[in-house]
Amino acid sequence: MAIQPWRKGKVIKIDDHTHNTKRFWIEVPELDKVDFMPGQFVTLDLPIHEKPNKRWRSYSIASWPDGTNVFELLIVLAEKGLGTTYLFNEVKVGSELTFRGPQGVFTLPQPMEKDLFLICTGTGIAPFRSMVNYIQLHDIPTKNIYLIFGCRRKEDLLYYDELRALEEKLPRFHYLPTLSREHWESGRNGYVHPVYEELCVQKQDACFFLCGWKHMIDEAKKRIQEMGYDKRSIHQELYG
Repeated sequence: MAIQPWRKGKVIKIDDHTHNTKRFWIEVPELDKVDFMPGQFVTLDLPIHEKPNKRWRSYSIASWPDGTNVFELLIVLAEKGLGTTYLFNEVKVGSELTFRGPQGVFTLPQPMEKDLFLICTGTGIAPFRSMVNYIQLHDIPTKNIYLIFGCRRKEDLLYYDELRALEEKLPRFHYLPTLSREHWESGRNGYVHPVYEELCVQKQDACFFLCGWKHMIDEAKKRIQEMGYDKRSIHQELYG
C-alpha cells in the first residue's frame, strides 16, 4: 500500500465526550472527500519533539466514509503523554494539524461469511464504530456481529447511546459493553474474555478483531487459540 502524502487538516469541532476523552472533527480543505476503509488510521505530526519520528502519533478514524472531506478522531488523555497533552491543551477549533493517511489493513473481511467478534478496550472502539456504522448504512450482508467493549466504569463508556440505537437498526449486531470496576444491570460485568468464550462454546466459524491495550490483546489471542481457532482468524490493532 502506497504511503499517503502529508496534508493539512483544520479542526472544525471538538467535543468533550467523557471525563478523559475528546472527539476531534478534522476537515481537509484540499480534498473534496476523504477516501478510506473503515478500520484505517491517520498519523499526526505534532510539534512536541525535534525528531520527526518522536512527533508522530497514530489514531484510528472513528467516523465512516460519508463522501465528505471531514473525519473524526477519538482520543483519550494519556498520563504523561506528550501527544495527547498537546491535543487536549493546545488544539482549538480552527487549529491546523499535519497528518498522513488514511493507512492500514485492519479492515473488514470480504466477504463477511463468518460471525464477527469485535473485541476492544478504551478508545480501541473507534475503528469498530466506523465498521458497524458502515455495514448498517450500506446494508452489507453479514452473519452475527458482536461488539464486546471493555472499560472500567459507566463514565468510561464511549458512543453508548449510539451503539445501543444501532442494535435496533442492524438486526444481527450485538453490542456488549462490559464493566470491570463497577457493577451494573444494563450490560456485562468483569472482563471481555469470558464474554466471547461464552458466545463461542459451539466453536462456530468466526473471525476475531482485537483493538486496545497490549495485555488485553495478548490474553485474547491466547484464549481464542485455546478454544481451537486458528491464529489466522485473529486480526489485531495495538494501542499504546
